[in-house]
Amino acid sequence: MDIFLSCINHATTIPTTKAIKDRLKNYGHKGETYSDILTRMMDLIDREEFMDRMYKRLEEKDQFVSIDEMSTTPP
Repeated sequence: MDIFLSCINHATTIPTTKAIKDRLKNYGHKGETYSDILTRMMDLIDREEFMDRMYKRLEEKDQFVSIDEMSTTPP
């Protein structure tokens, strides 16, 4: 017996102004859909939030040294 699974992408509409749509389009690359642009932007934000959390953990453990501190601290 063969079983075929199908993933159906359900499109949706997000109301926005023309100005926001044009602005979003400017973030895109040739051939990208609006979904591609938004996914890329959200992935970037997720990584930045993760890095912020890691820096905070290191600071709490007194293991984080900023570049500014490194340049002012003699060897």
